[in-house]
Amino acid sequence: MFKFTIHSRAQAIMNYNLNQLTSKEEKQSTYQALKRLLKLISGEHKNLWLALIAILVNSGLLLLGPLLVGHTIDTYIRTRQFHGVLVFGGILLVMYLIAMITGYTQTKLMGGVGQRMLFILRNAIFNKLQEFPVSFFNQNKAGDLISRVNNDTDKLNQFFSQSLMQFVSSIVTMIGAGIFLLSINLELGAAALSPAVIIVLFTIALSPWVKRRNAKNLKSVGGMSAEIQESLNNFKVIIAFNRRDYFRKRFDEANKENYKTAIGAGLANNIFVPVYGLLSSLAQLIVLLFGIYLISTGNFSLGLLVSYISYCTNFYNPLRQLAALWTSFQVAMASWDRISQILLLETNLTQVADDKLTTSDALLEFKNVHFSYDDSREILHNINLRFEKGKTYALIGPTGGGKTTTASLISRLYDATKGTVLLDGKDIRSFSAEERTQKIGFILQEPFLFTGTVKENILYGNSRYKEVSDDALKKIIQDANLDALLAIFDEGLNTKVTSGSDDISLGQKQLIAFMRAVLRNPELLILDEATANIDTITEQLLSSILNKLSKETTLVIIAHRLNTIENADEIYFVNEGEVQKAGTLNDALNMLLKGKRVS
Repeated sequence: MFKFTIHSRAQAIMNYNLNQLTSKEEKQSTYQALKRLLKLISGEHKNLWLALIAILVNSGLLLLGPLLVGHTIDTYIRTRQFHGVLVFGGILLVMYLIAMITGYTQTKLMGGVGQRMLFILRNAIFNKLQEFPVSFFNQNKAGDLISRVNNDTDKLNQFFSQSLMQFVSSIVTMIGAGIFLLSINLELGAAALSPAVIIVLFTIALSPWVKRRNAKNLKSVGGMSAEIQESLNNFKVIIAFNRRDYFRKRFDEANKENYKTAIGAGLANNIFVPVYGLLSSLAQLIVLLFGIYLISTGNFSLGLLVSYISYCTNFYNPLRQLAALWTSFQVAMASWDRISQILLLETNLTQVADDKLTTSDALLEFKNVHFSYDDSREILHNINLRFEKGKTYALIGPTGGGKTTTASLISRLYDATKGTVLLDGKDIRSFSAEERTQKIGFILQEPFLFTGTVKENILYGNSRYKEVSDDALKKIIQDANLDALLAIFDEGLNTKVTSGSDDISLGQKQLIAFMRAVLRNPELLILDEATANIDTITEQLLSSILNKLSKETTLVIIAHRLNTIENADEIYFVNEGEVQKAGTLNDALNMLLKGKRVS
C-alpha cells in the first residue's frame, strides 16, 4: 500500500534519513495524501456511512428550522393565531430533539473510527520500523521516531474522532444554507454569498503556508523529544563528567526552537478566525440592509427576512468553525506527511532469489566484498574470506579498522555494496530472516536486554523452547553446559532484568546474551568483544563452554585481548578496510603493533 522503489543500496541507505527526504514521492498533494490516509480505515465504511447519514439528517433538520420559523411569523404571529404558533413550536421541539440524537450518534461513531484508526496506524508504523535495517536507526533519532509514533498519530486521531464529522457537517450545513439563500431570493442570496468568494480565495492562498508552519513545529517537537531521550538515557555519563550544563544548553536550544515554531504555528493556525468573522459580519450587514430595502418595496416579508438572517448565520457560522477545523486538518496532514515518510520507505535488506551461479563449499565466504555506509568513504575494500565448518576464526586489528563492520556483514545487519556474501553456498540475501538468524548467533559488544526476567531474555527469539517449563529449561541449560553461568544470578531464571538499569552489571548482561546465543545452537557464532566486561575466571568458564560446542559450530571472535584468541584456527588482521591472514599469534601481535593507530 505504501511503497516507492529504491533503486540502489547506497541510495537506500542515504534515503533512510527522514529529515532529508526531498524526493517527489514525499511532495504529494493534499488530495493524494488524504486518499492514502483513508485507505487505512477501509474497513470502517459501514460506520462512516452511518455517521454520514446521521450528519445529513442532523443538518437537514437544523436547516428546516429557520424556514418554519419564517412561515410561523408570517402566517400565525402577524395574524395572532397563537394555536398555530404552539403547533409549530412543538414541531420544532421534536425536530431539534431528533437532531440532538443524530448529533450524538455521529459523534460516537466517529470517536470509535478515530480510536481504531489510531490503533491500526500505530501498529502499521511499529511493524514498519521492525523491517528496517540498522542503518535506518543510525540516521534517525529515537526521540523523533517516538514522536511520530505517539504525537503525530494522536494528531490524526484528534482530527478523525473530533473534527472530521464536524468538518463534513459544516460543509453540508453551508451547502444547504446556500441553496436556501439562493432559492428564496436570487439577488439577495448572491449578495449574501459574495463575501464567501473572498474567504475561499483567502483559504486557498494561505493553506500551504499554514501546513508548512505546522510541519516545522512537529519536526521541532520530535527534535526536543530526541534531546530528552538522549539526556535521560545517558544521565550516568552526564553525572560522571558533571556536564549537566552541556545537556541543559542543548535542551534549552531545542526548547527555544520548539517555542519559536509553536508561536509561528499558533499565529498561522489562528489567522483564519478573525478574517472569517469579519466577512461573516459583513455578509449579515448586507442581508439586513438589502432585506429592509426589499421589504420597503413590497418584494419581501418580515418572516422571510428573519429566515434569511438565520440561513446567513447557518452559512457563515460553519465557516467560522471551518477556520479552526481547517487548521486541525492542516495539522493532521502535516502529521500524516511525517508518518508517510516512514510508511513509504522499503527496507533494502530484502530477500532475493538465489541465482545459483555463485556457489561455495565453505560455511561462509566473502567474494570481492566492498562496503560503505554512504557514498563518502568505503569502509571495506575487496574482501575475500572463507570460514569452514567447525573452525574458530579470530578478527583482530586497531579500533576503527573494520572488524565490527565485517561481523555485521556476516550476520547481514547490512548488505555489501559490491560483491557477494555466501552462507552455506548460497547468497546470504536469499535466506529469510528466520532462517538466517537460526543459522547465525551474534553476541554484541554492548548487549541489550529487555525488561522482564533472565528466562525471558535468554529465550528471546528462540521459538524452540517457547513453551518449556522452568525445570525442563534448566535441564536444557545444563546439557548446554550453561548451568554455571545461570548460577551467577541469585534468583536463577526468575531474576528480574530492567532495560537500561543497573539492576545487574554489564558483565552479567553479556552472560545473558551469551546464554541466549548458545541456546539457539547456531551453525555460526560471532562474539564481538563478548568478554570485554567479564572477569578472568568467568572468561575461562566461557572458553570451556565454547570448547564444548558442537564440532560443526563455527566461531568468529572479535577481540583486542590476544589471550582470547590463542586457540583460534586462523587469525585475520583487519585494518583500514583490508583483511589479511595473520599467521601465528606472534605474527598477529606484530601486525597489531605496526598497524596500531589512534582513531
